[in-house]
This record gives sequence, C-alpha cells and structure tokens, in this order.
Amino acid sequence: MPTPTKYCLVSLPSRIFDSSNQDEAIRSISATINPENGNVLPFPIPSFKIGTLDALVQQADDLAKLDAACEGVVSKVSDSLKSILDNDEDKVEQQKMVNDKPTDHYMRTFSWNKVRYRTDRPLGELIDNLQKEIQNIDNDVKAKFNQYNGIKTNLAALQRKQTGNLATKSLTPIVDPSLLVTNSEYLETHLIVVPNNARKDFLKTYETLAPMVVPRSAIEVSKDEEFTLFAVTTFKDTELKKHSTEFVQKCREQKWTPRQYKYVEGGREEEQRELDRVAREEKKVWGEALRLGRTGWSESVMVWAHVMTLRVFVETVLRYGLPLEFVAALIKTTPKQASKVKKALDDAYSYLGGNAFGRDKKGRVTKDDANLSSEMAAAGVGSDAHEYTAYVYYEIDFP
Repeated sequence: MPTPTKYCLVSLPSRIFDSSNQDEAIRSISATINPENGNVLPFPIPSFKIGTLDALVQQADDLAKLDAACEGVVSKVSDSLKSILDNDEDKVEQQKMVNDKPTDHYMRTFSWNKVRYRTDRPLGELIDNLQKEIQNIDNDVKAKFNQYNGIKTNLAALQRKQTGNLATKSLTPIVDPSLLVTNSEYLETHLIVVPNNARKDFLKTYETLAPMVVPRSAIEVSKDEEFTLFAVTTFKDTELKKHSTEFVQKCREQKWTPRQYKYVEGGREEEQRELDRVAREEKKVWGEALRLGRTGWSESVMVWAHVMTLRVFVETVLRYGLPLEFVAALIKTTPKQASKVKKALDDAYSYLGGNAFGRDKKGRVTKDDANLSSEMAAAGVGSDAHEYTAYVYYEIDFP
C-alpha cells in the first residue's frame, strides 16, 4: 500500500525574502523545513481580476465551503472505486490518475488551466463554474454507481436462487410437476422445507397438524445439507373451513418453511435466461462505473486543485494587500510529518502575525487571543482562531 501523501499550500509576502527572485524564495522556504519532513516546490498562481474588499471576503467564505465540497466528492469517488474493485488498494491506486498520470505528478507540476478557466473572467464567475463542475461530477458518479449497485444486488438475488439452500433457492429446476396435484376442485399440494434434524418429527406429525391433511401424502422432493423439501396434499379451503391455511400456519409454528411455487411451462429456461441477461448487464455497467470512477477522480482532483489555487490567491490578497507581491509554494509531505512541517513554518514566519504571535521562555511560538482577533479582523478572515496562521496556509489530503 502506498504511503499517504499530504500537500500543504503556503503563500508568503515577497518582501520578507532577501531576493525578489521566485526560485531564491522557494529555496529560502525549503531551508526552513527538514528535507525528511517535506519537499518544497513552486506553486504557480496566475493574476486574477480583483473586485471589492467586500466581494473578496464573501469569496473567501464561498471558497472555504467549495473546498469542503470538493474534499467530500473526491472522498466519495475514492470510496466508489474501492467498492467496485473489492477494496484492492493496488487496483484502486491504478485508477487514481489525473490526465492519465499519477495524482502526485499532477499536483507537483500543477498549472492553471487558462483555456478552461479564463483568468480575465471575474473571480465570482470562476467560483460558480467550479461549483457547478464539482456538483455535476458528484451527480454523475453517484447515479452510475447507484445503477451498478442495483444491478449487482439483483444479480446476487438471482444467483442465490440458483445456489442457495432449499429454504431460499428457486424451486423451478427442482420440483417435478408430476408430484403436484393440479386442476383439482378439492385438493392442493403444499411444499414444506424441513430442517434435516426435524425430518422424523415432521413425518410423525404432519398428518395431525390440521384437519383434512391427506394421509401418507408426504413425498420427499429434494434434500441438501441443511433441509429436506416435502410435498404434502391437503383439502382446499372452503367458505366454512380453512384447512389448507391452518396446515400452512401450523408448519410455520413448528419452524418449517412453506414455499410458494407454481409450475410454469418453460420456467426453468426463462430463469436461466434472466440470470444470463442480468450477469451480462452487471458486467457492462461495472465497466461503465469503473470508467466513470476513473474520470470522476481525475476531474474532481483537477477542480479541487483549481479551487485551492483561488483560495490561496484570495486569502493572499486579504492578508498581504496590494500591490500583490507574494510567493506560493506546494509542500509535499505525509500526514505523520505534516505537523513538523507546520511547526517549522511557524518558527520561521510567525512574526508576520504581528502582536498576535509571540514566543514563550523556551522559544516556542504562542498565540495572543486578543491580538489574534484584531489581526484576523484586519485580514478579513473568519472567526476560527484555531485555524488562523500568521501566513496563508492550507492542506490537501487525498484519500
């Protein structure tokens, strides 16, 4: 099983670096992080059309919700692939490609798709388009996998009829119609499934379970490892007496299972044809679901990466102001090492938070809640102090 990957997206103001050169800035960020904990790469973010401050604050909130929606869809697509591939991790990973390349390759070489998402369009329009795309992906994948699960359930039920025990399987290929009383005005045949350990008890008592049971009419029809199937003849119900109904009810009370069966000409062949048809349909829809799951993964990851790009951009504008001069980096790490990456960044850049961040006697970064609230208000960000950092910082976890 491959090692889980976590990606950290970071944006820092260019003014804090000795050189305005982007490569130099990336090297400076890399120097703050132990190479064993994470690998720092440039994360190119184009220039977008910036509206009013109020619009940016609203867009930051919209992007936070869209980020969560993308994470949810990517997770659901992953779960769908696991389901259809029987939780085979190697096979699932083979399907988790973006543009026919590994997801990690796409993230490490990410480039904004300017053809699909034109940078000369308003931010609000780009956000709306991304929101519609992720919703469509979710709907398409959900519909196809629901269709597959329905057919799979239907096939399993048909297979159980062929391979189950006598209490559940189809009686069509088992019961010889010559054993049944048909076209009689007074008599009818009941098929009763009896556990093998109750066989002797059944044969001793069935004639006296109810009135009007035909004596010595019990015939063994079939037997498996668990049950024996008997055919028993009784008189039919009349308006005054429900002999047949009473016999069936008494069998149930004894934990013997009455089976409904009606002979149909050609029924055995029809059941086999239906089983074959559903098996072909299941195989066909399995392939469609797998292809759509693969496409859904690729598309949802791409949408999520673009949403996070916009989120970093909007937060950068709110945090650092204009003129917009910043450095964005992608840090590839693991869930276990991510906390060390975050601590290294905090140690190096917490001073950007002004009075909101300080250090204790041991040099550890601390937060001043009162000053933190004012810094957050000035930056135009939300009220969750736990998530606030002195610099722009987000994480992406792929399931």
